[in-house]
Amino acid sequence: MDGTDLRAQAGLASMTARCGVVDLGSNSVRLVVFEGRGRNPAAIFNEKAVLGLGRGLHDTGQLNADAVDQALTIMQRYHAVARAMGADPIEVLATAAVRDASNGAAFVRALSERMPGVPIHILTGDEEARLSAHGLLLGFPGADGLLGDIGGGSLELVELHQGEQGKTGSLPIGTIRLADRAKGDIGKARAIVMEELARVPWVHSASGRDLYLVGGAWRAMARMHMAQTGYPLSIVHHYALTREEARDLSGVLMAATRRTLERMPGASSKRLADLPFAALVLRRLLRASGARRVIFSANGLREGWYARLIDAAERKRDPLLAASHDMSLRFGRDQAMPPALFAWTAPLFEDESPLALALREAACWVSDVGSHDHPDYRAEHAFFRVLRQPGVGFDHHGRAFLALAAALRYEAEAEAPFLPSARLLLDVGTLRRAEILGAAFRLAYTLSGGTPVLLAGTSLERRGGRLVLRLVEGSGVFAGESVLRRLETLAAALGLESSVQVTQRG
Repeated sequence: MDGTDLRAQAGLASMTARCGVVDLGSNSVRLVVFEGRGRNPAAIFNEKAVLGLGRGLHDTGQLNADAVDQALTIMQRYHAVARAMGADPIEVLATAAVRDASNGAAFVRALSERMPGVPIHILTGDEEARLSAHGLLLGFPGADGLLGDIGGGSLELVELHQGEQGKTGSLPIGTIRLADRAKGDIGKARAIVMEELARVPWVHSASGRDLYLVGGAWRAMARMHMAQTGYPLSIVHHYALTREEARDLSGVLMAATRRTLERMPGASSKRLADLPFAALVLRRLLRASGARRVIFSANGLREGWYARLIDAAERKRDPLLAASHDMSLRFGRDQAMPPALFAWTAPLFEDESPLALALREAACWVSDVGSHDHPDYRAEHAFFRVLRQPGVGFDHHGRAFLALAAALRYEAEAEAPFLPSARLLLDVGTLRRAEILGAAFRLAYTLSGGTPVLLAGTSLERRGGRLVLRLVEGSGVFAGESVLRRLETLAAALGLESSVQVTQRG
């Protein structure tokens, strides 16, 4: 067994370890079980119950009595599920409602009796903010601007400077608490939010930069916008709006009645009461920060907790390449093939930008993900496997590029009904690169059978107006009919003529 095989086995082994975290929030309680210790969190179990533990806290100073018994029962179930799934470690993270309620400590004691041996951590506002930032940075390692994480009880804010955390703040204007404080009146809520944001003047440092949004209420807003605009991909993570689009969306939701919200495409029935207040906070935060656009993140507190379990070297890996490598480990045949393919395709692309180079490398890693599927469906399965995979390292542009290249590697028909969802997300130049790369992959795998040993007996060269395929005599490769056809297809995509040159083994 060579070094590549050993590394692949080690990588697969690292994918099987499990851990579990319970996010005990003011509005909902959620258990997530992650599998693996890789750069991209893989949630294999995710269950939420909306209880409203923090409802009424502003008036009573205590947790919602109607929700406490339900929470204890549900947490006992979560404990049983996590243990049965082999999650280790398991931890409970309690946020604003529990830390602020006068009976929060008593609730935690009762919870400990039902979850023996499980640490229950009542987070401070600063801890909550920093964990959210750690989670965000798994998907956006170079994030620059301001993080806002809205829950039921509080809004956490974190300065971000090119991937580094700065100042933090925690304000009592989560959707439930804000509604309680304002007695359900949006006008009163506006004054409250303005007063609270005035306490963190450093949010102005995000002017002209990005505002990263975390939290279920804001994700619900993103889904509504996607539904209303016919966006071709139903993934909130990395979804972006301009400042004007975010302001318009917020304005509509702030002014809408409950009946109007119910009729809006994409509206979540469980979030209807929260939406006007979440929209208000976003609108005021946009004004206070001066951010140029908003970017939605599915990563937050829970992923930040997970990030503490992976080593520093793993956290520093590029999330796009890490996610692509993970897919290759799960679905590919030979872990030595993608690096060989990356070098083999280099002559096809001149003056690549850093992003284009990274996307080509990632595409090489996912180029064989359909190898174990039924031959008649490989193109479609590979396309959707890449486009919809859960890795946090893929933004929407990257997903579309990689999915299209993978589908074309399996000779997807140009008019295949599933391809437009990717094409709509790419500009003309990027589409062309994906088409070139897909054709190159098809040729490479036809020549080599997916083995780097045979691929080493071939190479590509641009020579004037021609694309030359060089074959080493006696290396086990030859220019049969299928090779010539696929070489012509690749050359045509490049605007070149094609030719084959056979050389002696040197």
